[in-house]
Amino acid sequence: MKLVIAEKASVANSVAAVLGAGIRKKGYLEGGGFLVSWCVGHLIRLADAAAYGEQYKNWQLETLPILPVKWSYRVADGKEKQFQVLKELMNRMDVEGVINACDAGREGELIFRLVYEQAGCKKPVERLWISSMEDSAIREGLSHLRPTAEYDRLYEAALCRSRADWLVGMNATRLFSCLYHRTLNIGRVMTPTLALLVKREADIYTFKPAAFYRIILTLPGMTVKGKTMQDRAQAKELEAACRAADCVYVETIEKKEREERPPALYDLTTLQREANRFLGFTAQQTLDYLQALYEKRLCTYPRTDSRFLTSDMAKDLPDLVQTAAAAIQISKDAPFPCNAVQVVCDRKVSDHHALLPTMGLQKADLGALPGGERALLRLLIVRLLCAVGQPYQYAETTVSVKCAGHIFQAKKEEIIQPGWRESEGSFWGQSKGKEKPIREDNKALVLSEGQTCSVIAVEVKEGETTPPLHFTEDTLLAAMETAGDMPYDAERKGLGTPATRAGILEKLIRSGFAERRQKEGRTYLLPTKKGLALAGMLPETIQSPAMTAEWEHQLKEIEHGTAASESFMRQIEAMLKELIQTYRLTQTDTSLFPSDRATVGTCPRCGGSVVEIKKGFVCEKRSCGFALWKGNRFFTAKKKELTKELAAALLKDGKAKLPGCYSEKTGKLYDAVAVLNDDGGQYVNLKLEFEGGKGK
Repeated sequence: MKLVIAEKASVANSVAAVLGAGIRKKGYLEGGGFLVSWCVGHLIRLADAAAYGEQYKNWQLETLPILPVKWSYRVADGKEKQFQVLKELMNRMDVEGVINACDAGREGELIFRLVYEQAGCKKPVERLWISSMEDSAIREGLSHLRPTAEYDRLYEAALCRSRADWLVGMNATRLFSCLYHRTLNIGRVMTPTLALLVKREADIYTFKPAAFYRIILTLPGMTVKGKTMQDRAQAKELEAACRAADCVYVETIEKKEREERPPALYDLTTLQREANRFLGFTAQQTLDYLQALYEKRLCTYPRTDSRFLTSDMAKDLPDLVQTAAAAIQISKDAPFPCNAVQVVCDRKVSDHHALLPTMGLQKADLGALPGGERALLRLLIVRLLCAVGQPYQYAETTVSVKCAGHIFQAKKEEIIQPGWRESEGSFWGQSKGKEKPIREDNKALVLSEGQTCSVIAVEVKEGETTPPLHFTEDTLLAAMETAGDMPYDAERKGLGTPATRAGILEKLIRSGFAERRQKEGRTYLLPTKKGLALAGMLPETIQSPAMTAEWEHQLKEIEHGTAASESFMRQIEAMLKELIQTYRLTQTDTSLFPSDRATVGTCPRCGGSVVEIKKGFVCEKRSCGFALWKGNRFFTAKKKELTKELAAALLKDGKAKLPGCYSEKTGKLYDAVAVLNDDGGQYVNLKLEFEGGKGK
């Protein structure tokens, strides 16, 4: 008997159907000599800081940094029952081995191995590695199970990623939250992504437009344009000269045949970008729709970073292309062209090949799919048809004329072969989504070299340079993929991975650091005031996109065996130690987070405003340190609560009545007066007074 463990119940059901495990039990399926169960996503998580000592239970600067020597894990809240099922199955006497069928990627490997280790299982493990949920793909994967040792480095990289995220999140969040007396979530990838947003807004704010000018001549049947000029006086001078010349001389007419190759297939990020640009989907919506299509066996594995296929897939590609073309009613009669060589490159395929629709299209009723899934699947199909299509060929004619000693030009395009653009145009013509621009022919240019012709009109077109645009999810994903400052074709050292970027954007919004805002029919991502303030006070080490991208690159190297995990973790720990030792508040920092809370009273130390937070009443000036904590034993021992009214009285008069105080010594109640006795030390002192002014 073998135990198969998938990542989700839906995937487990698909695998069980192929294996003939149709007997449903509590938390698993059985049959055909197999047990099939599932993990419910991240079943095992890193333990909270308190697991490493009582001193870490409360958020205090004195306990930082928190750097575990031996890492602790726990079962995720609400998932204890399923873990118990897996643990019992793994340790059953009749189970001789385990098959890891979790998603074929870094996170899937981590999910399985943590459960395996937490359950104390020692039985041999094999790996099911598939890129499609089709029955044929599952059968093929089961017949070629791989040794789990092949994925040890993948697991090592996944461990480093999760531990690095924990270290940065736990230490930096506590550090800045304690310093600024409010919860400030800091993330290893989230915070540099915020920095990209903030920098873009700064570029827009500081942008100064520059005027430019261009002379346009109207000739019989066409217009020609001169080069842009920055000097208005020169432009006006040239305008007058062209009017005086009254005619132009045709210097050259050059005609060149050009070719535009088909686009590559989609990886997750490029699909998320196009779905945002043309369908208005968020990155998370695209990932959710894709996951649903994957589980319905209509597309291949979503979380891929490759845009190519392996050579062994070439033989089956023509059938898939014909099926895809028929599914959206393109090329019903004649076979659709399939140039497989354009999309095959073994060295550019990592864990998974590019995103594809599957042969499941043959039986699928696309009209019955939810609207978002249907639109995304159509986008995926059209990209496949474009990628294997013929090149777009056109003739580009450039006419150069001279007037008043300056060259003016006009261009036109003539389509020779529409190629892949015909498929794209056919789709966008029938799609209800936003139209994608497709090139069109320009008017014919009826001139010949050496000819002179009259000038009908002369015009000076004035314009201004424009600032950068706000980030959309499309453009922000592109910036994340290249860490904001690298060309697209360079070796990518991006922020996060295709699988995690959507979640990072959503977390930025949930944390209140960014927001989506509609403008002129587009949805932009903008930093909030809180996000701007956070980026304004964080040091470069925490928010540098380039550094975080370099760390992500090192994780890839760990995965490939060309870097050591110990070295990577030492870098993270060293950065955190230096940050905690050297970061200091400045006077300007105290105003970065203006409070939106009502003032409770005036601070007796500095005269600033005291406001209420979850744990007490604190001075808004962060460097002051004055605080009255709600959990102060002075009040709890007397079974009294430090209310807002009580705090206000102490701040106003220096004292406040405390009727009905409980005596721990006698168990009786008594009346007293609480007196604020602050000497400016680390903690605010309080004392009791009784009738007649006697103190205690």
